[in-house]
Amino acid sequence: MLRLGRSDTILGYTALAAMLAALFAALVYAPTERVQGTVQRIFYIHVPLAWVSYLAFFVVFVASIAYLRTRSTWWDALARSSAEVGLLLTTLMLISGSLWARPIWGTWWSWDARLTTTLILWFIYLGYLMLRSSVTDEGKAARYAAVLGIVGFVDVPIVHQSVVWWRTLHPDPVVLASGGPALPGSMLAALLVSLLAFTLLYAFLVRVRMAVEAERGDVRLLRRRVLEGAA
Repeated sequence: MLRLGRSDTILGYTALAAMLAALFAALVYAPTERVQGTVQRIFYIHVPLAWVSYLAFFVVFVASIAYLRTRSTWWDALARSSAEVGLLLTTLMLISGSLWARPIWGTWWSWDARLTTTLILWFIYLGYLMLRSSVTDEGKAARYAAVLGIVGFVDVPIVHQSVVWWRTLHPDPVVLASGGPALPGSMLAALLVSLLAFTLLYAFLVRVRMAVEAERGDVRLLRRRVLEGAA
């Protein structure tokens, strides 16, 4: 069994309660958008997924720097766990964006700046995990991945600023707009609840993934001791 502490269990139940509240806020509390209609409610899923994806890769960035400075396996486990969760969330972000784009733009995919840079981000962290799996030496794999995790984060601000720097199908920022959030109060409240819920979900998934990584570390240590004893 995974070694999840009491705080992890509390975090899991809190994330579950927050997700239920987010679903209520997105599907019931928030008003129907006048132009896009009901399909606009994907906004309350798609935008939080984007936020936690940025957060996940920022954690990879920080943890990778910390690992190269300290060589602590805890930082390496955090970077690896956050990368895996971040890749999952980015995949869901791309899928939810496509589901939203089809009825609004008339196409599942368009090679506009934000979509293209997001897909590049997805491939960067897919490459991060493939690199870790392909290098057999654990120390080298951690170091190489840390470098890629640091360099790959450069694409995150590019994704975020893409709607400002280039002409895209995506609208200008509505939450972080220069004049303040360009959303009605009820929509903004629903979005903030969803942002909190997805952030808690991300934190819980990372904790679970790190527990798995700790179990793997114990298995590797036990195997090493058995081989040394046999020798």
